[in-house]
Amino acid sequence: MSFGFFLNPLAAHQTAPPQTDARFYDIVQSASPERIETDIRKLISFGTRNTFSDTVSQTRGIGAARRWIFSEFEKISKECGGCLEVFYQKDFVEKTEGSRVPHSAWIVNVVAVLRGTEYPNSYAMMSGDIDSRSSNTMNFEIDAPGANDNASGMAGTIEAARVLSKYKFKHSIAFVGLSGEEQGLFGGAGLAKYARDNNWEIVGILNNDMIGNIEGVDGVISNRDFRIFSEPTPANESEGLRRTRRTVGGEVDGNSRQLARFIYKQVQTYMPEMNPMMIYRLDRFGRGGHHRPFNDLGFAGVRIMEAHENYVRQHQDIRTENGIEYGDVIEGVNFDYAAKLTAVNAISLAGLAWGPKLPEDVRIGGAVQPSTTLQWKESNDPNIIGYKLYWRLTTSPTWDNSRFVSGVNEFTLEGIVIDNYYFGVAAVAKNGSESPVVFPYQQIRRR
Repeated sequence: MSFGFFLNPLAAHQTAPPQTDARFYDIVQSASPERIETDIRKLISFGTRNTFSDTVSQTRGIGAARRWIFSEFEKISKECGGCLEVFYQKDFVEKTEGSRVPHSAWIVNVVAVLRGTEYPNSYAMMSGDIDSRSSNTMNFEIDAPGANDNASGMAGTIEAARVLSKYKFKHSIAFVGLSGEEQGLFGGAGLAKYARDNNWEIVGILNNDMIGNIEGVDGVISNRDFRIFSEPTPANESEGLRRTRRTVGGEVDGNSRQLARFIYKQVQTYMPEMNPMMIYRLDRFGRGGHHRPFNDLGFAGVRIMEAHENYVRQHQDIRTENGIEYGDVIEGVNFDYAAKLTAVNAISLAGLAWGPKLPEDVRIGGAVQPSTTLQWKESNDPNIIGYKLYWRLTTSPTWDNSRFVSGVNEFTLEGIVIDNYYFGVAAVAKNGSESPVVFPYQQIRRR
């Protein structure tokens, strides 16, 4: 492998670019609780959005809901001069494909792409689920308002499209409404396969599933806490990489975990009033969400959701029993909180889409040395002004130390012993935005 290695000692110590960007504060302020409330109420008005419900009616069922979502994306596009490419993506699911499939049907997703100016085939994605369910997911006729699960995530996705459509980005951003989540993650599986087959380069998918409840069954009421679920390493990684990890480490440093850390850093920088909780798990215990099918194919993906769930409002028929009111109704949604989590997504998407591409072929060396050397492939991208070299204690969840370098594709951190830390490299653009960190699993090989 030829790296075209160069080292300019003076260039390596250039001043780092700005650490904050005022546009992110504007994005945070633009997420509207009122618009989110309006959209949640509209989604509830379809009665049920069960994936196998009516597709012909204009006022009830999954068909009416997805057509309305499509029209909202088109409306946003019209307001920004046609900036969104809106289309349906669908796959046919047979009754035999799952125990929660009452009859064969088309699983239809709604996709709106804000095309990037420089990396049009590189995508940052945000998804919400269109569908809802009652206590019995096979009952596709009973009312299932799904106010929080998951009209909140779908409304947040539409609102993020409204906010971010005002800007131009280097990478593309896809805003997605997925179907079939409650019956087996069918919509996510279909779109993930579509992305793979069409050679999409997915920087990361932010799956939003329940972003509106602040009153938990654990007795906690909080409009600040939220969770970021991410699995530690890619599900489809090779056996060779698993063997390598036994000697170099990195058990919690896959691409999805780096995406979670990226979101965490964005929130800490631009929304310090929020409390992002990085959960080291694919999803809630024994459960799943629509980022999983993307993870299955090796794409970076996380789930963003409320921290304190209320199970009497999830997957329940609307009823009152023993003085307890069951059902996922509008009264269980806090619109200000949903707007905050929408802003979390928006600044994360913007950070990914304004940022540079990931550094390639990142490698590390320093065994039995009083220093650590990091190396990466030289980039010809004029937007990249330099690189951030990160390191942290192996027990730390976040990248706590960094050094900016420019004009080089290899740098040695003197006095930093490789055995005691984990390391990573992020590309830095002229505007100060960074890519997610890339963990070096491969060692530097000298000829």
